[in-house]
Amino acid sequence: MGMMAKARRERVVRMSVEQPLWRALTAYRVLTMLYAVFLFVFTREKFERPWVAVAFLAVMSLWTLVTLPKVANAASCTKRFLGVDLAVALTGILLTPLADFHAQRVDGSTLPSIWTAGSVLAFAIKGGWRWAAFASSFVAAANIVERGHPSRDTLHNVLLVWVASIAIGYVVEVARASERTLARALEIEAATRERERLARDIHDSVLQVLAMVQRRGAALGGEAAELGRMAGEQEIALRSLVSSGLVPATRASEDAAQGAVVRTVEVDDGDEGGGTGDGRPCDLRSLLAPHAGSRVTFAEPGAPVLLEAAAARELAAAVGAALDNVRRHAGEDARAWILVEDWPQEVIVTVRDDGPGIPEGRLAQAEGEGRLGVALSIRGRLRDIGGTAELISVPGQGTEVELKVPRGKAGQGR
Repeated sequence: MGMMAKARRERVVRMSVEQPLWRALTAYRVLTMLYAVFLFVFTREKFERPWVAVAFLAVMSLWTLVTLPKVANAASCTKRFLGVDLAVALTGILLTPLADFHAQRVDGSTLPSIWTAGSVLAFAIKGGWRWAAFASSFVAAANIVERGHPSRDTLHNVLLVWVASIAIGYVVEVARASERTLARALEIEAATRERERLARDIHDSVLQVLAMVQRRGAALGGEAAELGRMAGEQEIALRSLVSSGLVPATRASEDAAQGAVVRTVEVDDGDEGGGTGDGRPCDLRSLLAPHAGSRVTFAEPGAPVLLEAAAARELAAAVGAALDNVRRHAGEDARAWILVEDWPQEVIVTVRDDGPGIPEGRLAQAEGEGRLGVALSIRGRLRDIGGTAELISVPGQGTEVELKVPRGKAGQGR
């Protein structure tokens, strides 16, 4: 389960809306650097001290190119880098009066021009809206100091950078919170599925053994009756744990279940994605054939029914659980029929018996009592492999369980 949860967390990281923002910021810094350089080239004759502008733009361009890896992701964008980057932007703003003559200052442009916004946006993406407000306030102060008597356009530009950076920072915070919630939800889903799988294994093995010990003990009497009573108590307690969801999907509980049921190890020791080590398909008929006997008739197609191995095992286990229900509720003398239908789009397995049928409302009552044979061992298994289970029962006319597994989800076609 740990590997599955880790894989889900990695998918959440890949889906992150934050990473595209870092890529966009990288492109923005390069493009605005080129814009500032071209702006100087076309207006260089208006500068009183062009060498000041050339020196700063050279430093800014070199800094931008060298630090591109720093704005590739949140991990590499450190606080020290953000501080130095903001200092470069503020220095360019404050050097503008020294390089630019009066006419150039009137239009409100600075040496770094809109490149400055890149420094503020880096703060926003890295630390959220509070960091963005901190950086944009410094930029606003530097612009006001540089202008001396700021015009309305200057105030508008300062306010635009301040509001935009804070808004982006807030969006980043919301996106991070959503991603954490999604990652947690995926972990809970993985834990729930593992708990259900363990509950199915417990139902298919431990609970049935305890129920058998209880029945045989009561029949034998004496000391065996006391053992049967104790087994019955343990069965009730274990059913309560399973039905209430208190069976944890931990390594300790898995080891306990595996120690009690060797079959569980053999079935679930494959990879967690549900495949076999070699990835070869499995003939479903070979898994269902052992169920055939004097009271169970098995009807199969003439050709192999190939499914992905784990899906075939789960489907066969669901059939086994249905037959167990026949023996327990319809009696040892009840007859059952297994029919396998191999269609291009799906595989259908039908288990039918000639028992007394299930009274209306009995399944819901059994699930409420913690008897989860149909809910977990049958429906749960089919749901995990993308299939469905439908139970049809008419009192006095037997019960039919129809199991469907789409090939596109569960296995390979012929």
